[in-house]
Amino acid sequence: MSSPESQSRFTYPSNYSFPHHRLNRVMRDSSKTPIVLVACGSFSPVTYLHLRMFEMAKDYCRQNTDFEIVGGYLSPVSDQYVKPGLLSAEHRVKMCTLAAEDTSSWLMIDPWEAFQSYQRTAVVLDHFDFELNNVLGGVQTADGEHRNVRVMLLAGSDLIGTMSQPGVWSQQDLDHILGRYGCFIIERAGTDVDQATDSLARWKHNIHIISQLIQNDVSSTKVRLFLRRGLSVRYLLPSAVVDYIEQNKLYVDEATAAEKEKEREMLATLSKKKATT
Repeated sequence: MSSPESQSRFTYPSNYSFPHHRLNRVMRDSSKTPIVLVACGSFSPVTYLHLRMFEMAKDYCRQNTDFEIVGGYLSPVSDQYVKPGLLSAEHRVKMCTLAAEDTSSWLMIDPWEAFQSYQRTAVVLDHFDFELNNVLGGVQTADGEHRNVRVMLLAGSDLIGTMSQPGVWSQQDLDHILGRYGCFIIERAGTDVDQATDSLARWKHNIHIISQLIQNDVSSTKVRLFLRRGLSVRYLLPSAVVDYIEQNKLYVDEATAAEKEKEREMLATLSKKKATT
């Protein structure tokens, strides 16, 4: 169990409790290493691609590693993370919860990051490590042996792109995230993964690149654009999320200047693609 001293490392939202109702507390294969996948992001709104990332990582682990996934978490960012199109944490956590409950048997939503001040990704991963291993006591093998759970970050290849850019991430945080925890990166069009990982070579053994066998370029930015233009987003998001957006009339306000610029860039890219087909 945790001590008051160790708990003082973290701040907590009011009435917070760590979700673990879908965590597999008993491993199926004692020869493997138990891991939990954590995806940090805006999720404004959560899309099928966000959810699909977990399934791709699951297939990759089963076929290419000695890891056993015992749980998966979406961790929506705080409202204090200033970004165009960022809806309130209350709505984003609710949409993520609806998506997980509607589509998955093993994904969970942790609201710890969302309902407080901005937390660095390195600290978020430390929080999961603390809750899973110090508070819950890790997991067990079938014969009762205790195992600590390894926390690993799950993200799109645009994240690796930013990590490879000088000055965007601190060297200390990079070493903590990639050295201590490691990550699974889903390839996305437009990101040179090989070049990015070359500049992160010291942690290459902890960076797992997962190819998209079926390309999916659905993004929250595109979804917000569709919604503002009155276009349907069904089958881009889980039905429960679409219903929630419609019931609460979300994403219908006029776009900010930054969002409009992002939309112009996106439409220009789509026009170029159309012209070459």
